[in-house]
Amino acid sequence: MYKHILIPVALDHEGVVANKIAAGRRLLAEDGRMTLLTVLEDIPGFVAEFVESKPENHLTARIKDELDRLASGADNISTEVITGKPGLKVAEFARENHVDLVIVGSHKPGVRDYLLGSTASRISRRAPCSVFILR
Repeated sequence: MYKHILIPVALDHEGVVANKIAAGRRLLAEDGRMTLLTVLEDIPGFVAEFVESKPENHLTARIKDELDRLASGADNISTEVITGKPGLKVAEFARENHVDLVIVGSHKPGVRDYLLGSTASRISRRAPCSVFILR
């Protein structure tokens, strides 16, 4: 059983979060905890200079609220929103927060995924712990 399970949540794959949480509950130690994490990609500098930065435009608070909703108020599920490249930041977060299992979702690989690599494969190569890839 795992003490700290990390579940990355991609904004465009919200529908699989319930399955990841259910898998996490089956693998979680009795006194364990889970973290739902969304990694927002940074806006490139050449784009940022054309975008007026206003607090209401910043997605972090809205995404955090959505993650809290997905956690359904469970005491053993926390939520985090960070910025950077997901394939790198998820592994970094796992290392810094003593995560012992990452549960990621993946689709069936195609030729494009073998050539470019998916976020799930990047996480599995870099994570300092076990990675459960849920299809």
